[in-house]
Amino acid sequence: MNILDPQGPVAAADSAILIDSIAIMLAIVVPTIIAIFAFAFWFRASNTRARYLPDFAHSGRIELVVWSIPALTIILLGGVAWIGSHQLDPREPVPGTGSPVRVQVVSLDWKWLFIYPDQRVATVNSLTVPVGAPLQLDLTSSSVMNVFFVPQLASMIYTMNGMVTHLNMRADQEGNYQGLSAHFSGDGFPDMMFDVHVISPLDFPKWVEATAKSGKELTADSYKQLSQQSVETGRPTYRLPDPRLFDDIATQRIPPGPGPKLVENPAKPRPESGAASVR
Repeated sequence: MNILDPQGPVAAADSAILIDSIAIMLAIVVPTIIAIFAFAFWFRASNTRARYLPDFAHSGRIELVVWSIPALTIILLGGVAWIGSHQLDPREPVPGTGSPVRVQVVSLDWKWLFIYPDQRVATVNSLTVPVGAPLQLDLTSSSVMNVFFVPQLASMIYTMNGMVTHLNMRADQEGNYQGLSAHFSGDGFPDMMFDVHVISPLDFPKWVEATAKSGKELTADSYKQLSQQSVETGRPTYRLPDPRLFDDIATQRIPPGPGPKLVENPAKPRPESGAASVR
């Protein structure tokens, strides 16, 4: 999950913003560190050439330097952030080769569901896409707020219950990448990871055909069972009889998942311990 090894245009732009921001900030940090050692060396006790000015009060040139450099740095950082954030609008189309691939993403407790409405298949904790194709992701949550993040391919984007967010991206290199949840969502959060398989456009229809032969169907009933709190260690696949299932999830026609629950409040003393403390 090396963010400095991007494999798509969105991740490459994110990496460029990060590197540019660090370089701009180093324009203040490095000279300041050098100045600290230079001042200490020049005004050492043994340097007879250093002038001692106890009545010094003001210097216009020094004021110009100490205010102009930070101001320019803020302007540059603000410009990089402003331009980059608009260029990386998650709804902005990302061009590619071939037909766009639509994927509907649902964050569950504690796993990820990927629905391919056009291919009529679905997977859990495994996202398979063709290289070079424009990827159009619609995202929602089955319960609590979460964050979808593939460091080498796309920016972070929130998933929220009762609404849909959108993310466009593209993968430029075949390979296997890692995605994760970037927002704490309960006990199973550390295991809420998913695989991203980028395959050739010729292999993608073969993968769809093999996945469509799965013995499991993703229906409203099987989805309700899947939405219960659990950590999925496998990578199950499903056939999708109804391509409108995601719409039912997002509009809450299918009730939301239970969400993480606190079994016991450790800050609240038990009755017997409270009674003992009173006595």
